[in-house]
Amino acid sequence: MKKSLLLWLALMASTSALAEGGKEIRFGVDPTFAPFEWKDPQGKLAGFDIDLGNAICQQLQAKCVWVESNFDGIIPALKARKFDAILSGMYMTEKRKAQIAFSDKLYNGPVFLVARKNTLQGNTPEQLKGKTIGVEQGSAQETYVNQHWRPQG
Repeated sequence: MKKSLLLWLALMASTSALAEGGKEIRFGVDPTFAPFEWKDPQGKLAGFDIDLGNAICQQLQAKCVWVESNFDGIIPALKARKFDAILSGMYMTEKRKAQIAFSDKLYNGPVFLVARKNTLQGNTPEQLKGKTIGVEQGSAQETYVNQHWRPQG
């Protein structure tokens, strides 16, 4: 999976906020994407993205404020200024790049198709015809499936 974070935007937003006398950076996060962001048993946010945001805030001597958002609404929430930056695992797509600014990618990871043992004979559109495939709504995987696999049935 190609993991991109909006660090450039975070740094630009935080620099602007600090220049105006503010000491707070509001990060939008979807806490359903372990190990990058999740809630621990006490309900506290944890994970790679949370650690990264806290390190950014510490470096800039700012307070981190975490704003939870559903993944499919995280870009509209950013555009509505509900937070300063997104710090949540996200593929960089052309559609998203037309709406928001991305940093350089920080993490690459593969995407896998997972099925019960001995039930999947391949991953071509022909081999997947008639199968039910689950993807996260609004994800790059949903876009891929809809563009490449759904037309084949």
